[in-house]
Amino acid sequence: MAAVHLEHICKRYRGTAQPAVDDVSLAVRDGEFMVLLGPSGCGKSTTLRMIAGLESISDGRLTIGGRQVNDVPAKDRDIAMVFQSYALYPHMTVADNLAFGLRRRKVPAAEIDARVRSAASVLGLGALLERKPYALSGGQRQRVALGRAIVREPKAFLFDEPLSNLDAALRVRTRNELVRLHKQLDATMIYVTHDQVEAMTMGQRICVMNNGRVAQTGKPLDVYRSPADAFVARFLGNPPMNVLKATVAARDGRPAARLAGGWLPLSRWDGAGLPDGDVLVGMRPEEVVLQEPRTTAEGLRGTVCGVEPLGAETLLLVELEGGAGEVTARVHRDVALAVGDEVGLGVAEAGIYLFDAATEQAIAAKEEQPA
Repeated sequence: MAAVHLEHICKRYRGTAQPAVDDVSLAVRDGEFMVLLGPSGCGKSTTLRMIAGLESISDGRLTIGGRQVNDVPAKDRDIAMVFQSYALYPHMTVADNLAFGLRRRKVPAAEIDARVRSAASVLGLGALLERKPYALSGGQRQRVALGRAIVREPKAFLFDEPLSNLDAALRVRTRNELVRLHKQLDATMIYVTHDQVEAMTMGQRICVMNNGRVAQTGKPLDVYRSPADAFVARFLGNPPMNVLKATVAARDGRPAARLAGGWLPLSRWDGAGLPDGDVLVGMRPEEVVLQEPRTTAEGLRGTVCGVEPLGAETLLLVELEGGAGEVTARVHRDVALAVGDEVGLGVAEAGIYLFDAATEQAIAAKEEQPA
């Protein structure tokens, strides 16, 4: 296996004003499971295709295992790619699908047989080797596509949204199989997805992309707990973080965020270079708690405009007073509220995030700032 390094990588297409990928730098360690995460059109698949050699690189430097491969053809990069479509040969058996690439490379027959049987054993395909794709389930076909990559024994595995065609239950099962496979192979894997659950549960690190650029890179929980900007805060989380416009003002001699629907304390930012005027205040739905309306000096007030019982929990959508916006709260499943009910909402100060209104960059609280 090998490390993959992207240094100031750019991709420009003719006739477009903005680059599809803009100054992306990323270091994927040897044996690491890295996830490229972002919405459609953010440049994650284009980045993966440049690593694979399926797209040319406009600017920057790409190395795989210490070797610069900018101009190296895809077939000579020693990588294996698994696509969203299974791309299996329908007239071939599972065994022949697995062996096809090796035969094209003139690998000796005995070695082909050994690699095919080893991959089939790892993926639980041993009993299916004589079947053809039409006789396989979607999950089995996806495992065959994975097996075709494994038998190559490449320096790196690249995955372009490989689970998108599977149903929800099968996605969970295949997700767990991929994590197990990564540990078993100790392989370098780069995985593209727009699904934040896949990113959080599979990646050792994630790289969140937006508008062709890297927004933030880090361990999944670190990025979730400390988003670099409002985009990352909104994108990573289900339901997404509530982000509201507010104004910084003094309340009882301490800084606070004033919204049309109430007040939120900002004591953690006292003395931390808190900007005057407008800011964006963020709070995750799980940090929002119910309280009696109009009985506390701090908190928000509003009217329930949506109720989503999910079994284990209930999501409340609350329209804040004064047109301050909507807030989603994750509450206990036994909470009995209906559309039209007035509620109060509280947020523990540790659960409040603050972002610059102009740049949307995170504003670190005093205890979060480096010494």
